Amino acid sequence: MTTFKEPGTRDAARAHKLTISEILELLSDGNIPLRFTAYDGSAAGPEDAALGLDLKSPRGTTYLATAPGDLGMARAYVSGDLEAIGVHPGDPYDLLRMMGDELHFRRPSALTLASITRSLGWDLLRPIAPPPQEVVPRWRRIAEGLRHSKTRDADSISHHYDVSNTFYEYVLGPSMTYTCAAYTSSDDSLEQAQENKYRLVFDKLGLKEGDRLLDIGCGWGGMVRYAARRGVKTIGATLSKEQAAWAQKAIADEGLSDLAEVRFSDYRDIPETEFDAVSSIGLTEHIGVHNYPSYFESIKSKLRVGGRVLNHCITRPDNRSHARAGAFIDRYVFPDGELTGSGRIITEMQDVGLEVRHEENLREHYALTLKAWCQNLVDNWDACVAEAGVGTARVWGLYMAGSRLGFERNVVQLHQVLGVKLGPKGEADVPLRPWWEG
Repeated sequence: MTTFKEPGTRDAARAHKLTISEILELLSDGNIPLRFTAYDGSAAGPEDAALGLDLKSPRGTTYLATAPGDLGMARAYVSGDLEAIGVHPGDPYDLLRMMGDELHFRRPSALTLASITRSLGWDLLRPIAPPPQEVVPRWRRIAEGLRHSKTRDADSISHHYDVSNTFYEYVLGPSMTYTCAAYTSSDDSLEQAQENKYRLVFDKLGLKEGDRLLDIGCGWGGMVRYAARRGVKTIGATLSKEQAAWAQKAIADEGLSDLAEVRFSDYRDIPETEFDAVSSIGLTEHIGVHNYPSYFESIKSKLRVGGRVLNHCITRPDNRSHARAGAFIDRYVFPDGELTGSGRIITEMQDVGLEVRHEENLREHYALTLKAWCQNLVDNWDACVAEAGVGTARVWGLYMAGSRLGFERNVVQLHQVLGVKLGPKGEADVPLRPWWEG
């Protein structure tokens, strides 16, 4: 690899127009482990590298230059202006891992930055419209509606979940379960692991035939149907119209309509109470950290005395990190999504009077789940593109592969927290020792 040296004088910097690959070399620490090629004919990195990036157009340069970091990279990639070489777009995991481990950038000097700016020219530095898959920035959303109001939450959920039920069938598989599975071993199939997750939640909640369950943020009703098959009368709530319609049909097709129902409804609008249990599997990420007190208070109000709640959600690995998601996740995947540490989850449950009885981290399980979803996307790539468009399919491949890496590297975790609503004298109606199998 020929590394471009920073010009030694101001005159030299003015005279030399940098190529795209020279700009990359200046911004990196000198080690480019992948093969980079650009539309201007320049290249950097080992010629025989198995993995690479191909910048195909000036528009891609504009995306990268006007939104440095993961947002600009995502814009260029989703639009097709930046191509990943050596990986499938449904699973760019190997490339993301290499970039995270071996490609490092440095802050350029003022002279270098000026040289880069002159070389690119102002036309490439003027912001342009992002790809259509991107939602408006957070400040615009704030102007258009109170964050985590019912209307804005419904819009955010719709953006993510109302892509297409058919698209999700291709990616998620027959279980239509878009939450972390629970693996007994890495050899389990995705369907076995998802079934095991539902069994784990069901058993932790101590449910039995004749009980009543409320499943909030129920998705396509996987937990609802699992419980109903075992004689539990179950209500599910989702803010996605497409999910509710799919779930109601699945319930009818299985002959479970006398026991199960999925409503297109905010969980806060479910009027029934005195449930034996409440399950929340993958909802907490959407409600906002500052809403945790009202969220857990609402759950508590739905339970009978002695009733249990199982909260299953993605968390930070500590309780100090900023709650907001990164730019790519916020603009392309989970608008308004927020994460905090498991300690904050436990604290908020305790502070509303729910006694925490057990918690566990399923971090590695989510990495395995995401690996399986990426494989489904790869296997069904052409059908997914036909259904949702190549830009959306690229978003999902990038998001799921990146998330897998995040769970493997302990950037994020997945915690299940089990609580109980005590009676006035501390009555819990809970066995003395854990009563379920892992």
